[in-house]
Amino acid sequence: MSITPERFRDLLGFETRPVELVASQTERMDDHVVEHLRLRIGGRDVRGILTRPADATGPMPAILYGHSHGGGYAIGARELLDGREYLLDPLGPVFAREGYVTLAIDMPVFGERATVSESFAAKALLWEGKSLFGDMLSDHAAALTYLAGRADVDGARIGAFGISMGCVLSYWLAAIDTRIAAVAHLCCFADFRTMIALGAHDGHGIYLTVPGLLKEADGGSIAALIAPRPQLICVGEADHLSPPAAVAAAMAELRPVYAAHPGRLEFLSEAGVGHQETATMRAAVIRFFDAWLR
Repeated sequence: MSITPERFRDLLGFETRPVELVASQTERMDDHVVEHLRLRIGGRDVRGILTRPADATGPMPAILYGHSHGGGYAIGARELLDGREYLLDPLGPVFAREGYVTLAIDMPVFGERATVSESFAAKALLWEGKSLFGDMLSDHAAALTYLAGRADVDGARIGAFGISMGCVLSYWLAAIDTRIAAVAHLCCFADFRTMIALGAHDGHGIYLTVPGLLKEADGGSIAALIAPRPQLICVGEADHLSPPAAVAAAMAELRPVYAAHPGRLEFLSEAGVGHQETATMRAAVIRFFDAWLR
């Protein structure tokens, strides 16, 4: 099964949206800087949170951070600074200390945008033949445009990272946007058909429902659009949201595409690990971005 990036955008209802910086407030921490941003994306004001090294000069590598779901509708981009229960600790300061400019924005129905429910927003879009996830990805791509246009960012060295919902945000955006030079994603890579057969799909929110997608693509064929750009996939073998059989089916579709590009696809699967980041995953992510963006 294969799909083109153009067709994938059509199925998502993806839109290219203008973005501009409306306001910025800088907060100096001990070893990094936090910027609290107000971006106008497609006419809507969106909160952004950015972390960067304190004293670095010149264009730096950057990471577009996709925040997770986990039912934490009030959190959104604050995950970059506050972390989540399934992260070892907040990654904004970690990436800053490693030399990266990192940006997260509130996805629709999260953070400051949690003014309507996920169900409310998703159902309205589905009636129009669109999807909430397509809406999210359209805003995520606009955030990438802002990030790539910053004077302190090297636009040729931008990676994407996320766990759970952020995992899918990251690798789906990389599939349709070649400005993502490398992507590392945790705990949500799987074959959706297999998930449905196992009943695991119902553990995910309605945000991820894309009408007609499985007639033309699945997790593996979507990730295949990223090749030959580097990709790191981390999963836990006890993760009920991405069961091993569903992960195996997606990897079986993805691996042949990377066969001609040795070393550009990394896969880390940990026994006994559920829907969470581990120290081994963290080390792999840091090493991966250091290899491909530094």
